[in-house]
Amino acid sequence: MGNKIEVTEKMRESIEVLFEDGTIMSGPRHTPVEEFMKVYQDPDKPLIVGAVVDNDLRELTFPIAADARVRPINMSDTDGARIYRRSLTFLLEVAFIELFSQWKLTIDHSVSSGAYYCHVPEQEPFKQENLDALEKRMRELVAADEPMLREKEELENAIAFFQKHGQDDKLRLLKYRQGDYLILYNLKGKRDYHHGYMVPSTGYLQWFDLQLVGSGFVLRFPRRHAPNQLSPMPSYPTLLSTFRQYGQWLETLGIQSVGALNDAIKDGRINEVILVSEALHAQQISEIANIIHDKKDKVRVILIAGPSSSGKTTFSKRLTIQLLTEGISPFALEMDNYFVNREDTPRDEDGKLDFEHLDAVNRALLNEHIEKLTNGEKVQLRRYNFHKGINEPGEEVQLEPGQMIILEGIHGLNPKLLEGIPSEQTYRIYVSCLTQLNLDRHNRISTTDTRELRRILRDARDRGYSAQQTISQWEMVRRGEKEHIFPYQENADIMFNSALAYELTALKPLVEPLLRQVPYGSMEYIEAKRLLKFLQWFLPIDPQLIPDNSILREFIGDSILQNFKIWQNNTRMSY
Repeated sequence: MGNKIEVTEKMRESIEVLFEDGTIMSGPRHTPVEEFMKVYQDPDKPLIVGAVVDNDLRELTFPIAADARVRPINMSDTDGARIYRRSLTFLLEVAFIELFSQWKLTIDHSVSSGAYYCHVPEQEPFKQENLDALEKRMRELVAADEPMLREKEELENAIAFFQKHGQDDKLRLLKYRQGDYLILYNLKGKRDYHHGYMVPSTGYLQWFDLQLVGSGFVLRFPRRHAPNQLSPMPSYPTLLSTFRQYGQWLETLGIQSVGALNDAIKDGRINEVILVSEALHAQQISEIANIIHDKKDKVRVILIAGPSSSGKTTFSKRLTIQLLTEGISPFALEMDNYFVNREDTPRDEDGKLDFEHLDAVNRALLNEHIEKLTNGEKVQLRRYNFHKGINEPGEEVQLEPGQMIILEGIHGLNPKLLEGIPSEQTYRIYVSCLTQLNLDRHNRISTTDTRELRRILRDARDRGYSAQQTISQWEMVRRGEKEHIFPYQENADIMFNSALAYELTALKPLVEPLLRQVPYGSMEYIEAKRLLKFLQWFLPIDPQLIPDNSILREFIGDSILQNFKIWQNNTRMSY
């Protein structure tokens, strides 16, 4: 005889939402996240612009259908900053179309102080009166609190829409779209695709301004550490020039968007793209070596700095090889060997050892040794014992007359590093992956994303780290860069852009399996999922096509430069 089953209760009409701090709220089923956040929002804390609902990132319009655990995402969070900036970009785009529909707006690259550089090819330089009108219209839309509607559109209808509006860059991109639909956003009848979530309405977008820079302008927004204010806008002519040069390279290659890159792969032209991209790197390294050669009577120290995963090590070796062809044999001095003893290492705000702080380097000893070396004196270098955390005596070295030192490290552009060395005796090089290849004119590719993918691959191969481990440390790495590297980038005598137009197509097949191993429910899963979605836009290529001396080989492996050393006086010099 079977058990008797009885219905004891119907499904509740309300659901409960549990916040991390233990707060519990209830409301009708299918209530948008935004309604709960309006109650939860502390007016003295950063604005909430999204939420993690049961381990998945959601926008505030997401309807909660069942009891859920919710973690608010505000403008001081990485994902919250992305949501805000993406929404602000759409606001700019819509206001621009309303005022200047005869022109095309392009959003090129980020500025470390909190801004995106934008330009209008038909109007260069952009005029102040046009910029004033544009900002005025944006603020009118914010004051009106217009809804930013999320619309799920069948892919063929989305393609027809962009075709009607002459958006060729999006049409090229969508040829390779995986899936049957596309999410569009609609603001006052203006529709577009943006890679990621938006805020529900324009009223959220209170903090921004526009400012002329170069031949275009910047859209300024808050940085995460100060989410309700704008940081001062520094001058950055060297960085801007480097970005513009890269844009010209992309024009030379005929690769100004991801859709165009995918076309090159499909049409069998990717070898040409790779060869020209690598040749442009080689040309720039040669030009830098020529400049140093012309300064050989004065320059004694070549300083190389840049953020994580920029390819500084491979660049340094390729520059050394090029200098050798100029008759210059530099000596590589390792900054890491000049760490202070671990017990003397400064600590960060969380009490953890901060090896990226300037005071983690024994600057007095480093200055003393460089001064003696450049004067032709014999010096017993230091060797840092990472296992014991102490500084030990190293090898004895004496440089040949006029021989230069190459010093690579994150503090290379900080004027406090070598205060005892005259500035005219130094040549400072900033190396960074300054990506300018975008998905389309309105969806930029973050330079940080490219570097993060590079680091995930290198950490997996060289350190045995999982993608989850690398992602978990990435925020700390970025915090150190913002404090110790980016503020000094304009101190560089020259910048080397290590970005390669084709590289994400080569990274894709190698890094995707690592990202898929990040476990669901972990803090790092959301980031891994975001990166996987981003990589879906790229067609893969065989990594074997990459030259063995490419900067990209530093991250994917099999670099011919991995064990490169310089022999001097029958001695194999450390590099």
